[in-house]
Amino acid sequence: MNGFLALLYKELLRFWKVAVQTVVAPVVTALLYLLIFSHVLEAHIEVYPGVSYTQFLVPGLVMMSMLQNAFSNSSSSLIQSKLTGNIVFVLLPPLSYLQFFSAYLIAAIVRGLVVGLGVWVVTLGFGTPSVPHPGWLLAFSLLACGLMGALGTMAGIWAEKYDQLAAFQNFLILPLTFLSGVFYSIHSLPAFWQTVSHWNPVFYMIDGFRYAFLGQSDVAPGFGLLVVAGSFVAISALSLLMLKSGYKLRH
Repeated sequence: MNGFLALLYKELLRFWKVAVQTVVAPVVTALLYLLIFSHVLEAHIEVYPGVSYTQFLVPGLVMMSMLQNAFSNSSSSLIQSKLTGNIVFVLLPPLSYLQFFSAYLIAAIVRGLVVGLGVWVVTLGFGTPSVPHPGWLLAFSLLACGLMGALGTMAGIWAEKYDQLAAFQNFLILPLTFLSGVFYSIHSLPAFWQTVSHWNPVFYMIDGFRYAFLGQSDVAPGFGLLVVAGSFVAISALSLLMLKSGYKLRH
């Protein structure tokens, strides 16, 4: 247990010591998105009756920031440790693969939640809606950050250089995030792309999280939570299998 706590402390300290880069920068980026899109589209789009575009946009930006940073935390930590060679100091202690995974996962969730909270705070001046369904907010936040943290662990184990990790993020994470309904409702899409969107697990994270703020969503939040939970279990199981086998870690 002491080894697990030490690794968890290391991972938490790793992102917190450079908080300007890991927390402040994502918050500023989200604020820029909000300033630009709300200014351009506020008077032209009403996605849900009685809900302004800014109110619609804010939950999506909060969740998008959480997802990207949860993924970045575990993936960047692992690839950095592998390239510098200090991964050996993590593998040598008598840590189980479950403890190893849990430490990286919890740190990723914490960073995602901290960034999400920061984005939410800076958007309060833009008429951010209240949270009538805090239970849904907490459930989607934890599972979504956990899913991306587990996916980041997989990416960090698989990648052998920064270019591969960047490709993973640019060609998988970013498209899934931007095509998930952050800036629009999928009901505004043609039928084909609506069907495609329903195969994107990130869509259910955004949609369910938005329901917690607005009480309105494109799909039932219970079904969305089931999809996200199932995806989290599947990705976590794959990550644990990779760790147990020592794939690209013990050679």
